[in-house]
Amino acid sequence: MSDKRFVYADNAATTSVHPEVLAEMIPYLSEFYGNPSSLYSKGQVVKERLDSARERIAAILGCDAREIYFTSCGSESDNWAIKGAVEAYLAKNKTDKCHVITTKIEHHAVLNTCKALEKKGIDVTYLPVDKYGRVSPEDVEKNLRDDTAIVAIMYANNEIGTIEPIEEIAKVLEGKKTLFFTDAVQAVGHIPVDVKKLGVDMLSLSGHKFRAPKGVGALYIRKGVTIKNLVDGGGQENNKRGGTENIASIMGLAKALEIANEEMQDDNARLAVLRDDLIRRLSEIPESILTGHPTKRLPGTASFVFKYIEGESLLLMLDAEGISASTGSACSSKSLEPSHVLLSIGLPHEIAHGSLRLTLSHETTQEDVDYIVEKVTDVVKRLRAFSPICPKELK
Repeated sequence: MSDKRFVYADNAATTSVHPEVLAEMIPYLSEFYGNPSSLYSKGQVVKERLDSARERIAAILGCDAREIYFTSCGSESDNWAIKGAVEAYLAKNKTDKCHVITTKIEHHAVLNTCKALEKKGIDVTYLPVDKYGRVSPEDVEKNLRDDTAIVAIMYANNEIGTIEPIEEIAKVLEGKKTLFFTDAVQAVGHIPVDVKKLGVDMLSLSGHKFRAPKGVGALYIRKGVTIKNLVDGGGQENNKRGGTENIASIMGLAKALEIANEEMQDDNARLAVLRDDLIRRLSEIPESILTGHPTKRLPGTASFVFKYIEGESLLLMLDAEGISASTGSACSSKSLEPSHVLLSIGLPHEIAHGSLRLTLSHETTQEDVDYIVEKVTDVVKRLRAFSPICPKELK
């Protein structure tokens, strides 16, 4: 195979906007431009459409429309859920201290939120994970305290694709006053998500992960759960999140989630075949390590580390071959530090630096997978040829 192809394999970072989603959005950038908070008809027509989008999303997530609050992104939703829960706990209990439980492999939107809370005197427990990136429900239970305000554990990891035992953790927390929040940004639109079945109190999602535009997300807050506002303003989102709603993007979010939900079963079956083929063939590269759980992983995610090479060099050389991939989270791609996720699953620094995340989509073909395998194999070999630490037999 010699002809250069262009393969986008970084769908965990962002996705292209679906043409039907774009078509759904256009009228709200032109004809239906009224402010939904306005009392006159031009605004109220838009308010009706906004309410319908909320209902469409709630129907897929298995909740009431009044439990869906629109935000700007997953990071905002994560911040709101955790900070809002802590602030509500402190106010209710008339104290300045409480406890938060999370894991060592969370997205930085969660980890940095927890670090910010620590600076304010809040205790945070960062649970370890096993070699596959799975947290133990027993560890959650062992670390619960009387003053634990919230447990925040992601549904699926953004770097290695491992799916966490959310339902089992919810059972551990059943009947307790502690709130349970899951960052489901990588899960929603890719695997079935029913908030009632999961047993969570709050759940975040972000549209650009499933072919909606960037700049729109949502937070599910179970009825009866009270958290403090993160954004105060003019009373939008049932007085919970200030700011005029991004109507066009919200309509796109609803449409994208409907499309993802309708196509999920067929898409996932096809993606799992491609993913497993990719994993099998890249595992044949000497001194390669699959990261994440071998089966409990997102259908489109294949993540590896290759010994004796450096991940950024691998990415740049793959880009020259027309392949877009990543070493992990796009939100921390400028950092020279190895992935906190890979370190948390037990990989040493020098090996964690050689990471590669490939995330497939509905557009990925078998020819794309063949091309990825060919080029990754070739680039790894070329990089090892120049590596002073690589054994001669691998060069």
